[in-house]
Amino acid sequence: MGLDNVAVQWPRLGEYYEPVAPAEFVDFGDLAEQADVAAPTAALAGYIAKTGSVRATAYTELVDLLLGLTGVLYATEAAEEDEDPVIDPDGCAWIAGGLERFVDGHDRYGETVTFDTVAAVLRDALTDARLAEQQLRWLDSRLDALRDDAGDAPQWSFPRSELAVLSRFYRRCADRGFAVYADAES
Repeated sequence: MGLDNVAVQWPRLGEYYEPVAPAEFVDFGDLAEQADVAAPTAALAGYIAKTGSVRATAYTELVDLLLGLTGVLYATEAAEEDEDPVIDPDGCAWIAGGLERFVDGHDRYGETVTFDTVAAVLRDALTDARLAEQQLRWLDSRLDALRDDAGDAPQWSFPRSELAVLSRFYRRCADRGFAVYADAES
């Protein structure tokens, strides 16, 4: 099952959401063409520039963990309320903000984002928080739930720059008043 997050006009004016013209994201293509950019980062930036959307399947578990909810990129909360799997501009800003804080917090752990570095960044963020002990127990339970039956962690490996581009997509949607339609294909 694949998931695309497609930038759409907000609010919808008719029965269907109108996709945003990819021209609104054309500057992402500049990043994709730079020689010193990691291949996954360039691929994501290029795809956004051409389509105005993100193939979000690879990021769902990570975003859910970072934001503390389930089904964030599937817009499951919106689907229950509105029957439309849409992330409104405020929701896009919330996603972008969480990803931006994570990318900044990951700086000290290097350029490769893995399950272990995600856990370390989240622990760092929660250590000084109010109710830190309770939140750290919650984090440990979330991390354990992501492990497979053999106890192995997900094999995440993202360039930090790729997640920065992902956050930039949601920030662009928020700043320009676009929503994101979660198009799940089976």
